[in-house]
Amino acid sequence: MDVQLLKKGLHDGVAIGIGYFSVAFSFGLVSVASGIEWWQAVLISLTNLTSSGQFAGIGIIAAAGSYIEMAMTELVINMRYALMGISLSQKLSPGFRTWQQLILGHCNTDEIFAVAMSREGDITPSYMAGLAVMPYIGWTGGTLVGAVCGNILPVMISNALGIMIYGMFLAIIIPAVRREHPILVVVCAAVLLSCILHFVPVFDFITDGFSIIICAVAASALGAWLYPIGEEETENAA
Repeated sequence: MDVQLLKKGLHDGVAIGIGYFSVAFSFGLVSVASGIEWWQAVLISLTNLTSSGQFAGIGIIAAAGSYIEMAMTELVINMRYALMGISLSQKLSPGFRTWQQLILGHCNTDEIFAVAMSREGDITPSYMAGLAVMPYIGWTGGTLVGAVCGNILPVMISNALGIMIYGMFLAIIIPAVRREHPILVVVCAAVLLSCILHFVPVFDFITDGFSIIICAVAASALGAWLYPIGEEETENAA
């Protein structure tokens, strides 16, 4: 193992780990508030590394949703990781073994992917190991602290801290919406459809999990239809 590359990966992953800790803290609070034990919340974060997928999953668990509903929701939300993994695999050094690629696939998040892809040259196992360690610790540790605090803090404070995840989502969406008109249209379509499914009585039979699936797929399809990306644009972006 290359110690220098490991240290470089650790250095690059510190900021991600700090950011993950705050979001995972909110996840721990929400999990406990949904009736999940603290150790169960920590176990979820130990075996997953996907904020949006985990929050959606907690909602389905709290609503006693079906396994099919859970599987379809997670498939739609986390499908992007398959595409990110394919792209990242093109930058891996020849020294990457199969078991190392499997671990990399588990730790491949949006932020880790972005940092790894921006690095010049091939990505080595040592660098990726270092890059993934701090985010993994931050995510799991944040979940543990949030879940424990959810059991001891007053309900008013726990509920107030639980809205951090919505602030994170807004921080991600708003800058993109201001830059790109197509994203604004897609987001508005998803919000409108979500409101219709939630407030119109005729759609009461649709559960929260399937509502997420319908809104995500429908809004994405609308965006692809209204704003298709041609081959020339794809080549220029590459």
